[in-house]
Amino acid sequence: MNYDVIIIGGGPSGLTAGIYTSRARLKTLLIESFSIPPQAVLTDLIENYPGFVDGISGFELMDKFKTQAERFGLEFIASQVTGIKEYKDNSLSGWRIDTEDKTYTALSVIIASGARPKKLAVPGEDRLTGKGVSYCATCDGPIFKDKIVSVIGGGDSAIEEALFLTKFVNKVMVIHRRSALRAAKILEERASINKKISFIWDSVVSEILGDTKVKAIKIKNVKTEKESELNCDGVFIFVGYAPNTDFVKGLLELDENGYIITDEDTDTLKPGIFACGDCRKKLLRQVVTACGDGATAAFMCRRYIEELRGGVV
Repeated sequence: MNYDVIIIGGGPSGLTAGIYTSRARLKTLLIESFSIPPQAVLTDLIENYPGFVDGISGFELMDKFKTQAERFGLEFIASQVTGIKEYKDNSLSGWRIDTEDKTYTALSVIIASGARPKKLAVPGEDRLTGKGVSYCATCDGPIFKDKIVSVIGGGDSAIEEALFLTKFVNKVMVIHRRSALRAAKILEERASINKKISFIWDSVVSEILGDTKVKAIKIKNVKTEKESELNCDGVFIFVGYAPNTDFVKGLLELDENGYIITDEDTDTLKPGIFACGDCRKKLLRQVVTACGDGATAAFMCRRYIEELRGGVV
């Protein structure tokens, strides 16, 4: 085997797992995607992670995680995992991880591949992505200085990003399909007193309009079914997430939304494969819960390898 443990995903759960397995002197490789960054990295301000009284940017927090993991000897590569298969090396059973450019083997695998933003799946969205349609205010907010933008969604991410956008834009229109936000009360309070933010309730986007860039959106009231158009220069979409689990379809048990089903200890039905963080079916998806998942997965991984080797790591 090339490694004791291979971790797929470089977000908070994967990095925490890497800190724990490397510190336990298990030879560990972390494979991080070069095309799908962890959601935490794209978060402007994380203010509910313990120990940071004034909050910390997601990029800075993940950089600290990575530096700590490297200190314990965690190895990193950037590649895209395409599949996982069973693998035998003499008397030991393990797993083969195929990437776009190379193959690796390990006794155990921790899947921490996270999730990506969902799309609205409306006309104009794909065509105008990168031309006014965005899924990351931290990345693209400065482009819309002194402009008018719309934010689609009513959860924590939508309201956090709407507040962030007010640093640059003249106006933010929050469009939500319900009559009340799902975001945390403290975020709702901040948004409600921000003069740059307005709310359009009980409405969904039915089309994004524009030729070479976003010019307007077409919205429909879900109660009256009345349609109208709103002029705007940008559309920021935050309507939930889809797990990055395509590479394990047919191998692991997934729920109807594609999340990996595990027990409370992050164990899957396949021996030696564990799943943690936003890619697994769970109630709460936050940085702090992802870290707890990662620590649990690493502990389970260590115990599994000890049993494989007759009690000796």
